[in-house]
Amino acid sequence: MEQQGIQRTETTFDVTRRYVRVCKQRPDGFIEFEFSIGTPELCVELMLPEAAFHEFCLANDVIVLEPAKPGLGDWVARMNAASRQESGDLE
Repeated sequence: MEQQGIQRTETTFDVTRRYVRVCKQRPDGFIEFEFSIGTPELCVELMLPEAAFHEFCLANDVIVLEPAKPGLGDWVARMNAASRQESGDLE
């Protein structure tokens, strides 16, 4: 049975593409950043001293994305704020 009218587009997950988005440059010399492989939407947050960050970027041949807007790069802070708001609603 052939389905008509359904158009499928395949997206490929390219593990050779690596992305970095700087979240914050801290006064103590560390850089907080998001690193992702294949797609920028799925990332991990990392923190390295500035020299190690630059070395990391060169070693991974990263694509540098636009910097994060203040307050949007800290996933833990967002989750903490969300949980405080949610628990406040229960009182």
